[in-house]
Amino acid sequence: MNSACIPLSALAAFALALGSVRAQDLLPKAAAQSRPVVIRNVTLHTLDQATIDGGSLWFEGGVIRGIAKKDEVMQPAPGADPLIIDAAGKHLWPGLLAAHSQIGLVEIGMVRQTVDADEVNDMSPEALAGVAVNPDSTAIPVARGNGVLTACVCPVGGEIPGRASVMQFEGWTNEEMAVLADAGIVVDWPSLPDPRGRRGRGGRGPGMGAATGAAENRDPEAATKKSRERIEETFTRALAWGRRKESDPSTAHDVQCAALQPALRRERPVFVLADEIEEIESALAWTQRQQLRAVIVGGRDALLCADQLVELSVPLILTGVHKLPRRDDIDYDAPFRLPGKLAERGVAFCIATGEEFAHERNLPWHAATAAAFGLDRERAIAAISRDAAVILGVGDTLGTLTIGKRATLLLTDGDPLELTTRIERAWIEGRETDLRSKQTELAKKYRQKYAQGAVGK
Repeated sequence: MNSACIPLSALAAFALALGSVRAQDLLPKAAAQSRPVVIRNVTLHTLDQATIDGGSLWFEGGVIRGIAKKDEVMQPAPGADPLIIDAAGKHLWPGLLAAHSQIGLVEIGMVRQTVDADEVNDMSPEALAGVAVNPDSTAIPVARGNGVLTACVCPVGGEIPGRASVMQFEGWTNEEMAVLADAGIVVDWPSLPDPRGRRGRGGRGPGMGAATGAAENRDPEAATKKSRERIEETFTRALAWGRRKESDPSTAHDVQCAALQPALRRERPVFVLADEIEEIESALAWTQRQQLRAVIVGGRDALLCADQLVELSVPLILTGVHKLPRRDDIDYDAPFRLPGKLAERGVAFCIATGEEFAHERNLPWHAATAAAFGLDRERAIAAISRDAAVILGVGDTLGTLTIGKRATLLLTDGDPLELTTRIERAWIEGRETDLRSKQTELAKKYRQKYAQGAVGK
């Protein structure tokens, strides 16, 4: 076909698609661990026991097999041919975990074909985020290079956008990356209209879906009420279907109802997106009526209902510390101090970035800011590792340096919360991962420009 006959819009779409192909990560995936690894003479930050100075850690088959103190001798079985790493002056930490993210689900936000985080339907509990994760996303190596080795990827858009998945950042396929394929259902709890015309969070929100009528669009409060009713009706219908299926196995299969059964049986949590006090309280009331295990995601006003969160044993994923105050009469550092105050009140929480997928590398800095404004430093590290793993349901395999857990580790020259700290080596389930990324390679490339004296030419 003559190129003059091709519409400009088609050429533009082709160029964008070509750009997304070129944006793929070109690094090979790490092979499974083939020999034992012993890291000696290292400071072990276990996060479940006391820190061990000059200790040793041994892992094999992707699992931590042994931990020893400074004067204890630890050696794998004879003939195992271990790789011995002398890490004098270095620090070993559990890998960091991004508790709420769209990394791997989005490649180029402005190109719809590369965005797999948002289903068309407002009610999509059957959608599983993990199956849409791109193992070759260029954002993954960037986050990995700053210590983020695992993430809970969550769908967005609509009232029930789907189910979250906990994924490790190493593997050729989605199945190989999955730590917990179905981590729980995500519910975007509709917010009441803001008097200033702003909505609490992103997403389509109430009144924006296809099921909403024109009358509801003219009355945002009615739209919110109707949207909440639809969510409750969906769970009620799924509960009735599950009981009928249990008594009569010949009951016709319903993919949406089936997807909600783990949450209704309290085997999986419900991640409820709620920021403002009214949202959080109404969401808690709903989950109590439905007898669901709730996890609040967002939590900007969580301090105002901290006692209720503690009483109901509802944990919180705090989406972002680097935020501006909601109102002009709030102290500028209120978002920075929120994690420390939540800890003082006894709220179980972890910290996520709340940023776009490309910025998950900033996770340590959110925890660092919380530590600088009142949160205990070890608790700040735990908020992006141990506590995140527990809240997401993978605390038995990730989050601490513990015998029997996955060997998902960071070897650093200092504290991960410090900007000057370098992540020197990292292992994901025992596989030593490549810490290069597009950014590190570009940095090397343009240093050559200065080394060659090509500046200004």
